[in-house]
Amino acid sequence: MAVRHQLIRRPPEAVWAVLADGSRYGEWVVGPKDSTPVGGRWPQAESRIEYAVRLGPWKGSGETVVRHSQAPRVLELEADGGPFGTARIALELRPWGEDTLVICDEHPLRGAGAQLHNGLLDALLQLRHRRMLQRLAGVVEATASASPAPQ
Repeated sequence: MAVRHQLIRRPPEAVWAVLADGSRYGEWVVGPKDSTPVGGRWPQAESRIEYAVRLGPWKGSGETVVRHSQAPRVLELEADGGPFGTARIALELRPWGEDTLVICDEHPLRGAGAQLHNGLLDALLQLRHRRMLQRLAGVVEATASASPAPQ
């Protein structure tokens, strides 16, 4: 199981606003590009988004389904990696003073990834999460900075 955290210098509601926009999924998740909500109202339970995935010359597509959503604190997703299987990705948002502590917990759920799960896979997930959470922080902080100050 790969668990990582990131302090984002914005309140949970600002982080949730980015997570709740399915069209922005590819901005903060490492791998997917051009995400499009295709079913339900993201991020309600059972809503879905599709996206393109590019890894070097390889191109594919993916789908992520919301399994549990509790605004603005918890978002649990199941990402379908095709032949690699699916993964559970849980994002927990904790108020941390005026900021937000985001905790990401991911593990393979079904398919080849679950059957072949090992310490090396967890180490690779840690590297991916580090980059993903840094990207999320960048998107949230840039979005919040671009918003007009409340009157």
